[in-house]
Amino acid sequence: MASSSSADVPGRTASYGQLRRLTPVDRFGVWLSARALRKHVESFAGKHLVDVGCGYDAGFVRGVVDELARAVLVDVALAPDLKADRRITAIEGALPEALASLEDDSFDVVLCISVLEHLLDPVSVLRELRRIRAPGGVCLINVPSWRGKRFLELSAYRLGLSPPEEIDDHKTYYDPRDLWPLLVEAGFLPREIDCYKHKFGLNTFAVCRSQQ
Repeated sequence: MASSSSADVPGRTASYGQLRRLTPVDRFGVWLSARALRKHVESFAGKHLVDVGCGYDAGFVRGVVDELARAVLVDVALAPDLKADRRITAIEGALPEALASLEDDSFDVVLCISVLEHLLDPVSVLRELRRIRAPGGVCLINVPSWRGKRFLELSAYRLGLSPPEEIDDHKTYYDPRDLWPLLVEAGFLPREIDCYKHKFGLNTFAVCRSQQ
């Protein structure tokens, strides 16, 4: 499915969803991602959550912010009402530098949805995700697969159903065998990692749950 967020790369100043409305294909992809997140987090009540590369409107966090004890959003640009919301800490900036101010072991739920494919150095961000994940917490990661590459390019370049600038910004794609070694390199333990394909095989999803 189309990317549901946009991480920062050199020269990029716009977040996903900032410059154009989401298409039906985009919204369907976001909905499928939200289903996967809720599958792995039974309740968001009282949780400390950070959404890294959340997109301009941070649609998922908007839907759960009332349940959270703490909500942090990170992207290169965020909607004004999110920045004004006292329930939310908004951080605008490049990755991984934008995460430097976040405390070690501080988040029960760490989200990184459709971000890594935009990065030239994904391992540096994965290390930060592991650093800020709290003991007993979970890090949830979604990336497009190599099968998804064909669908995304068809949707963007031929059918006009996805933003072509987002697909042009992709640096690579990930099947589980591509993502798993990067998670280990970043410091996640093999016993913590569940990595599998979802969204009809068009995406790869990783659940990195702390065993502490």
